[in-house]
Amino acid sequence: MTEAARYAQLILPVFWLGMVAAISFLEAPIKFRAPGVSVAIGLGIGRKVFTALNAVELVLTLVLAASCIVAKPDTPALTFFVLAALVLVVQVAAIRPLLGKRSDRILAGEDLPRSKMHLVYIAFELVKVVLLVSVIISLFGVFSACLH
Repeated sequence: MTEAARYAQLILPVFWLGMVAAISFLEAPIKFRAPGVSVAIGLGIGRKVFTALNAVELVLTLVLAASCIVAKPDTPALTFFVLAALVLVVQVAAIRPLLGKRSDRILAGEDLPRSKMHLVYIAFELVKVVLLVSVIISLFGVFSACLH
């Protein structure tokens, strides 16, 4: 069981990082540049994609948390993971609902200026990426030391 937990700690943060990078920094901005994609269609797609992404992120967080109970990682890796999880919780519980209300207004026909909250969400995504990279580096450093 401990070995499976350690493998989860190595694989899942890499998977999580890849998902965030691909969706947040590739799919999200590109969809609005695609021919024929209106703001309404882009917002609709974005809602679905980010709801799915956040659901998977929450599952990954729970599995990683369970793996940390079974096989406690070193303190830096655990700290970076907990901070990444907190960033995700703030995004899901505080920022996304505000963005959802704003997109509801846009979909209802209101013409709104660019959102600062959207920039806050992007900043949180960047922080989460840095934290996930830190988790990965911390864990791989510990495991590579064990292999030598």
